[in-house]
Amino acid sequence: MSSKDILESVKKLREVTGVGFKDCKLAIDETNGDIEKAIEFLRKKGIAKASNKMNRTAAEGLCLLQEKDGEVSLVEINSETDFVAKNETFISFCKEVSIINFENKSDLSKINKAHMKNNLSVETNLTDLIAKMGEKITIRRSVYFDKSNGKNSFYVHGALEKKVGKIISIVKTSKESDLGKKIAMHVSALSPMALEEKVLNKDVMNKEMEIIKAELLNSGKPPEMIEKIAKGKINKFISDNTLINQVWIMDPKKKVSDILKDNDIKIIDFIRYKVGEGV
Repeated sequence: MSSKDILESVKKLREVTGVGFKDCKLAIDETNGDIEKAIEFLRKKGIAKASNKMNRTAAEGLCLLQEKDGEVSLVEINSETDFVAKNETFISFCKEVSIINFENKSDLSKINKAHMKNNLSVETNLTDLIAKMGEKITIRRSVYFDKSNGKNSFYVHGALEKKVGKIISIVKTSKESDLGKKIAMHVSALSPMALEEKVLNKDVMNKEMEIIKAELLNSGKPPEMIEKIAKGKINKFISDNTLINQVWIMDPKKKVSDILKDNDIKIIDFIRYKVGEGV
């Protein structure tokens, strides 16, 4: 890095962390100018301020989708406030990153190094945007659905504009069908955790069972009844949180599995992003 580049990186690091010049210069030298690693370096040293931008919670932002030739990508970019999420500069950055996300098949390491229209990397532009907006901004997660082994459908809930929103779902089905988009709408509305019981996270299941049993015990239920009642409750939990076992949102008399059978179609995979969920 040239002396000019080093000074520019130090300036950006100071704006993001609030740390003094000397410590920021050391962090930049130690990490060869990588801002994210420099922030981590300062935090590990206990130098970065507890109140700096990188320690705040970024739970607002946007989800953005790209689609071409049957392939689809999705990315979530977070900000701290909805005010920034509505800012034109932030939105413009997000849209360009969404295109880059598609081109790099949601490989975040490649996305960060990719160059934007101004010939600077996504990583550098992100740091500049943080300094300009005065908030923590993160490219949180991304996913790519290729067109092999099925057909992709999607749904943008409450779209702010085309393919930009707060909740976006993608569903891959075994064949092309109008049902694909309807299933994506269902996923957006009911937020299933998994496709079916065998792929439901076991830690989540065990935690839920622990909560159920503790609740029953605290309610005064006799121990001999707790196991039986708990089994019924956990089965209800599985039904409510696995896609194929959920009640079909468009016909409460049927389950999703019934709709799939009626239409001779299978769900290969699905994903649902909601801005800030789980942050």
